[in-house]
Amino acid sequence: MTNQRKVYFAADAHLGARFHRDPAGVERLLTAWLSEIRDSAAALYFLGDMFDYWYEYRYVVPKGYVRFLGKLAELSDAGVEIHLLTGNHDIWMFDYLPAEINAVIHRDMITVDLLGKRFLLGHGDEPDYRSRRFRLLRAVFRNRVCQRLYAGIHPRWTFGFALGWSYDSRRGGLRREHAASRAEAAVGYLTSFAETYLKTDPAIDYFIFGHLHILLDRQLSQGSRLLVAGDWMRLFSWIEWDGDTLAIKKYRGGD
Repeated sequence: MTNQRKVYFAADAHLGARFHRDPAGVERLLTAWLSEIRDSAAALYFLGDMFDYWYEYRYVVPKGYVRFLGKLAELSDAGVEIHLLTGNHDIWMFDYLPAEINAVIHRDMITVDLLGKRFLLGHGDEPDYRSRRFRLLRAVFRNRVCQRLYAGIHPRWTFGFALGWSYDSRRGGLRREHAASRAEAAVGYLTSFAETYLKTDPAIDYFIFGHLHILLDRQLSQGSRLLVAGDWMRLFSWIEWDGDTLAIKKYRGGD
């Protein structure tokens, strides 16, 4: 299958985040990678949190990201499928990106057949491994009535509040001891989730998630594998599937 076009999976660029040391540099690396895979890509699956905050009002969308969105439009025009799974930071994608770049928005985990194998894809927060408070927040964020009420607040307040909340959360989460314990617990939960899921759907060959900001490739029962795609914040990584080999790779074009 040497001439087979490939499928790519990436997650967690958090574009627009205040904690990036060089926000423009992160976006340029991401678009440089997209340029390099343009001719080989059949489909791109972004597994959530590509934006640190995204909310579409009826006539207003977040400013910025022109290089990234322009590159996605270029790839879409060239026939590459663009799929965006919503994460916990960019839940509020509605009709703008489907209309502008022909992106397909997925709001929950999906199963999809790609080049002869069956994948389960998600952001990684869908199997609730956190507290009751986290589950409550997730339900509020996804509630249509709450979304309409939130849309009634002027963007000058909502954007500042959301980005500030994200910054405080990430600053705490980047503490090494906190991040390590959180990732260990989450990997255990995702492994348990995948093994349980295989009992009802043993046809899944690969489980792929984002969200955890780590690289993981774990063998499961029945020959299945669980992978976590890293991020485009510090790892600059992706997962690549060519029909024969599924591999985690890291971008070095910016070195």
